[in-house]
Amino acid sequence: MGVLRRAADLVGSWFALLVLLGGVVGMLLPDATSTLSPAITPLLGVIMFGMGLTLRARDFSLVLRRPWAVLIGLVAQYLVMPLAGWAIGSAFGFSAALLAGMVLVGSTPGGTASNVVVYLSRGHVALSVTMTSVSTLLAPLLTPLLVLWLAGSSLPVDFLGLFWSIIKVVLIPVVLGIAIRAALPRLVERVLPLLPLVSVLGIVVVVAAVVGANASTLASVGALLLLAVVLHNAFGLLLGYGAARLAGLDEASRRAIGVEVGMQNSGLAASLATAHFTPLAALPAALFSVWHNLSGAAVASFWSRRPSGSEDPATDAAEPARG
Repeated sequence: MGVLRRAADLVGSWFALLVLLGGVVGMLLPDATSTLSPAITPLLGVIMFGMGLTLRARDFSLVLRRPWAVLIGLVAQYLVMPLAGWAIGSAFGFSAALLAGMVLVGSTPGGTASNVVVYLSRGHVALSVTMTSVSTLLAPLLTPLLVLWLAGSSLPVDFLGLFWSIIKVVLIPVVLGIAIRAALPRLVERVLPLLPLVSVLGIVVVVAAVVGANASTLASVGALLLLAVVLHNAFGLLLGYGAARLAGLDEASRRAIGVEVGMQNSGLAASLATAHFTPLAALPAALFSVWHNLSGAAVASFWSRRPSGSEDPATDAAEPARG
C-alpha cells in the first residue's frame, strides 16, 4: 500500500505532463490508441465515483453559509464558458462538430483538479470544492440545455440522451461515492490517497484515445484549435475572476471562482462528444484537458507567491480532491 501511495503522489505531481504525454502517444500511435475509445465512458464513471468518495456532507454546507458567493460562481460557470466556447468556435469558423465540442467543453461542470489548483493558489478551497460538487450535481440538466441552446442549430442534439448519459456516468457514481464514504468512512480514508492514481491514468487514457481517433484531423487544424482552446480557458479564468470581483467578493473567493470557471470537466465533455456526436467533437475536450492543467499549474505558481488577504482560505474545507 505504501508503494501505491507513493506512486499516486508521484503521478499526481506530474499530472499535466502525463496528460500531455497521452496526447503525444495518441498522435504517434493513432491506430492503437483509437481502439481505447469504448473505454472512455466507463473510465469517466470510475473517475466520478472516486470524486464522490472525496466528498462529505459538509462540502455542501457553504451553500447555506455563503449562498451569494456560490451563486455568483455557478452563474459564471454555466454562462461564461458555454458562451465563450460558442463565440470562439463561431469566430474561428469551425465545423458543426468542432463548434459543438467547444460548447460542450464550456457546458460541463468544474473539473476536480481545480480544487488542488485553488489550494495552491491560496484561494478559498471550501468555495472551490462546493462549486465543483454543486455544478456536477446540476450538470444532468444544465449541460444538455446549454448544448441544445448554443449548438442545436448546427447539428442535432439529443437532449434526453445527454441527460441520461450524465445521470449514469456522473450523478449516480458521485452520489454512490458520497454514500459509501458516509457509510464506511474509515475504509474510504484508507483508499483516498490512491484516487489520484486512478483519476490521472483515466484522463491520460481518455486524451490518448480521443487524439488517436482524430490524429489526421488534428494535424491539419491542430494549431487553430489549440489557439481556440487556449483562449477559451483564458476567458474562463479572467472572466470568472472578474465576475467575482464585480460582485464584491474577497480575493481568496475571486481566485477560487476564476479557477473553477476556467477549469472544466473535459473528460466528461470527451465522453459525451464521443457517445452522442462524432470523435471529432471530442477533440476540443482532449486539447482542453491537456492545456487547462498546464495553465492551472502556471496560475497556481503565480498566485502562490501573492497574498490572498485570507489567512486560512481552506477553513471549513475538506482536503482538496485530486485528479
